[in-house]
Amino acid sequence: MVRKNLRQELMDIFHELLDHFGPRRWWPGETPLEVAVGAILTQNVAWRNVEKAINNLKARGLLSIEGLVKVPVEELATLIRATRYYNQKAARLKHFVGMVEHEFGGSLDRLFRLETPILRAKLLGLKGIGKETADSILLYAANHPVFVVDTYTRRIFSRLGYLAENVGYDEMQGFFTRHLPLDNYIFNEYHALIDALGNRVCLSRSPRCAACPLAGRCVFRSTEEIGTE
Repeated sequence: MVRKNLRQELMDIFHELLDHFGPRRWWPGETPLEVAVGAILTQNVAWRNVEKAINNLKARGLLSIEGLVKVPVEELATLIRATRYYNQKAARLKHFVGMVEHEFGGSLDRLFRLETPILRAKLLGLKGIGKETADSILLYAANHPVFVVDTYTRRIFSRLGYLAENVGYDEMQGFFTRHLPLDNYIFNEYHALIDALGNRVCLSRSPRCAACPLAGRCVFRSTEEIGTE
């Protein structure tokens, strides 16, 4: 399929999703630290479990760089138990806040003022922090214009005919970065809207195509319908 104006098409998709779901106002969190902690804890677990863990940390007065540095890792693991793999995630949180404490004097602002490529490399250098988590911290906590992609992105945009089903993270991210305005608001809302569609409508099995606001654009739906006629 030949795409004449990818930027316009992607922005049209953005507005169609926005009209359908409304502003998502991601990422839930009262402070940049809470957002960063949430990004680390949400790996492989539902958000409601992350909320339980964050509320536990708040109740104990530990949701600060100083608090997370001082709390024993075993106690931290117990407080975030709801998030699965809690021992690993406790260690990851410790690595993150330890880096902020020792290299940036405990100042998250100083860390987040780094240039985007340097900050991203710093985050990816922490054990257990992958590209999606690092980019979520960059976009939602540090307000750097980085487009976050995930399994939902791959599923939806391969079905729409824009990406291969086996496209890698970097190629997928580069596609959106090249063809969208470099804008924090658009990157923020677009990722959130993609996840809303993937979680509620464009399911991996038995997708709810009749309820999809992008159904008229979807190569996958056309193929499925042709196959059932």
